[in-house]
Formats: sequence, C-alpha cells, structure tokens
Amino acid sequence: MSAQRDPAPYDALLLLSFGGPEGPDDVVPFLENVTRGRGIPTERLKEVGQHYFLFGGVSPINDQNRALLAALRKDFADAGLDLPVYWGNRNWAPYLTDALREMVRDGRRRIAVLATSAYASYSGCRQYRENLADALATLEAEGLPRPRVDKLRHYFNHPGFVRPMIDGVLRSLAELDEEVRAGAHLAFTTHSIPTASADTSGPVGEHGEGGAYVAEHLDVARLIADAVRQETGVDHPWQLVYQSRSGAPHIPWLEPDICDHLEELHGAGAPAVVMVPIGFVSDHMEVLYDLDTEATAKAAELGLPVRRSATVGDDPRFAAAVRDLLLERAAAERGSAPERCALGALGPSHDLCPVGCCPARAERPAAAGADSPYA
Repeated sequence: MSAQRDPAPYDALLLLSFGGPEGPDDVVPFLENVTRGRGIPTERLKEVGQHYFLFGGVSPINDQNRALLAALRKDFADAGLDLPVYWGNRNWAPYLTDALREMVRDGRRRIAVLATSAYASYSGCRQYRENLADALATLEAEGLPRPRVDKLRHYFNHPGFVRPMIDGVLRSLAELDEEVRAGAHLAFTTHSIPTASADTSGPVGEHGEGGAYVAEHLDVARLIADAVRQETGVDHPWQLVYQSRSGAPHIPWLEPDICDHLEELHGAGAPAVVMVPIGFVSDHMEVLYDLDTEATAKAAELGLPVRRSATVGDDPRFAAAVRDLLLERAAAERGSAPERCALGALGPSHDLCPVGCCPARAERPAAAGADSPYA
C-alpha cells in the first residue's frame, strides 16, 4: 500500500453527528436528550418541537448522514482505501455509545473521528469530545476494550469544503433575475452562540472578541466572496450573520439575526440577497426551517428577492476532503510531516485540542485532546 492510501494506525473512521428525530413520537424524547440537565419542562419542549412537527416530526439530518456515509464509503473504495466507516450520533439513534460498542466488538482499536461540525466552539467541538469520553467510560464499565479515538482537525477552510459552497453561491446568483443579480448581497449565515462561548472558542491564544468561531467563519466568507468576484467579475457586498438562537433573552448571543439583517438590507435598498449557510455541513432543520421557511417568508413579506445556496452535504469533493484529512492525520501519527490543505489566512487547524481550547461549561472529561484522560 502506498503512503497516500495508508490509513495506519487507524483501523476505522467514525462519522459523528448530532442526530435528529425520525417521526413525531421521537421529537420530545430527542429534545430531552439535547437539553438533558437543563430542567426544561416537557410542555416547553413541545413548543420548541413545533419546527419538527411542521415537517412530520422528521429531521432531515439522519438521511443526510446516511447519504454522507455512503459517499465516504464510495470514495474510500474508489481510492483503494480499505477502511470501514461507521456512524454514531450524540442525541439520537444510532447513538455514539452503540456505534463504539459495535466497533470494538468488530475488533477496531484505533479510530479516527469526523464530527459534522467544521468550526471551533464548545458545542461544535468540545461537547463532541465530552460525549466521546462518556461513551469510552461506558465501554470500560461494561468490561469492553477501550479504543483510542482521535478527532480529525477542523475543516472549515479545506478546499473540499469551501469549493462546493462557492459553486452553490454561483448557482444561486444565476437563479436571480438579471436585473437584480449584480447588486445582490451575500448573507453568510451560521448558528448563533452565546458571545461568552464565542469569545473563548479555539485555543487560548485565539480567545478574544468572537474568538476562533467568528474568525474562522469570517475567513470562509471572505474566501467565498473573493472567489465569486474572481469568477463573475462582480464584487457583491457581504456580511456574516447568525440564525437559530435558542438561549434566554438576557444572555447576549452573536448578532445580527438573519431576519433582522434582511429587514436592514431591504431598508437600505438592496435588490436581492443570497443566503449562504456556511456554518452547516448539510441541510438539516436549522437550514430547512430557519432559512428556507422563516427567513424566506420574511423576505417575501418585504418583497425582497432571496435565494438560499446549498450546503456541502454528500458532495464527492467533501468526501474526498475527509479522506485527505484522515490520511494526513494518519501520516502525522506515524511521525511524518504531511502537507495540510487549507485556504485563507488562518492555515490548517490543530490536530490535538490544547488545554483551555473551547473551555467546558462545567468540569467534564473530554477525549481526543491534550487534557484527555484517555491516551
């Protein structure tokens, strides 16, 4: 096997995602999993779950993960990479602990993990690492072998993640009427998080206003806007905005909200807007409801032409990027110094989350980091 196709020391890849309900009866139990420990009443969860009930109680995320799983397996096979790919979720079946249990029973002992979150933040990285630690502790308590898990680096600026989004923006611009196309604004959207979480995202040296979370999104937005300008000859105005806020009103979260931004653009005379969900790997509920339903309805109310560009999903270029990330990390674990693909100003992210990176809300062990109790 050539070095380019050698996954050693890894003997499996785990696709680790958030999970979502797959029917009306799943909605409240799913939300109970998501909010466990916060003391949120069932009636409030039913209110929150209305977004899911509008779509038959089904989140699209699990089907999208199945599609990505198939794309990864196809890419690996086509590239001659003999490595099994498993799938587990944090909050719904197939659960992470069950997936790891299956993996160790299949003899897997060194596992690379791809989280379906491209950016640094507590909820997008550290919380996945905490869930991995919980699952490993469960396996140990059951007397099963404890595998070593390594989380692959953040891929927000990998060409295989960025290029499909550039193409999505170009397609969305082409769908706009010609008389509004050149003046269209680009609204790059991502999940709003508490400003305190944003400010402490990434390694300690990157903490500050917005932290790594905002810096990484701005870098990707700039990459896409620059590419669109180079390929169309038009310099579209753009801004990073936020969506899907879910916290208490008195706690500051990142702003502006996408709907407020649409109102502001309309008031300023913008002829059209393309919403670009750079913070999301696939078209799951936050995209389906907050952008395709709520924000699109706001734009219609304003009489503002709007399009929503595609997320990366199971694009073959993203599947190839995952293979690249896996083989890059494998080479590094073998002691080599592999070339690391990254666009933009920030360069490739770290392999191992350092101490103080995206600090926890409460003291909890986290796997796959410098502070991990599991070597």
